[in-house]
Amino acid sequence: MIALADVPRTVEALFQRCVVLEEQQAELLQKLQWFEEQVHLSQQQRFGASRETTSLLQLPLFPDDSPVPDMSVPASPEADLPSDEPVAPRRKKQRGHRQAQLENLPIERIDYTLPEAEQICPECQGALHEMSTTTRRELKIIPAQVKVVEHVQ
Repeated sequence: MIALADVPRTVEALFQRCVVLEEQQAELLQKLQWFEEQVHLSQQQRFGASRETTSLLQLPLFPDDSPVPDMSVPASPEADLPSDEPVAPRRKKQRGHRQAQLENLPIERIDYTLPEAEQICPECQGALHEMSTTTRRELKIIPAQVKVVEHVQ
């Protein structure tokens, strides 16, 4: 229980506490307003109108004395008709064209093999044998000299 003599001090303490809380609330509302403005500005920069919009100071596209064309009606019915010019058929891509070009070029072959020490199976310690090979061809252009390099693994 609070004694009657302590009531004025308690009321005064509660009043001071209320003043402090109101100041904190005002400060927080001010911060909230600032953050909302920042969000609005960033959205405006990201999604808003760009500087490419026309201003009122820009000259009109059509002067006042010339008629403005009506875009809802086509210019003429003949404009939609196809022309009488023959259309060239699309050619299909020829297969084997690159291979024919590479036939007469000299071939430099580079073989990639494992050293003898690494040709041992890690599971059974037996000798490894060649299963398959892959070949990658690239053009190596040397000024005034062109040859095919085959990489065999």
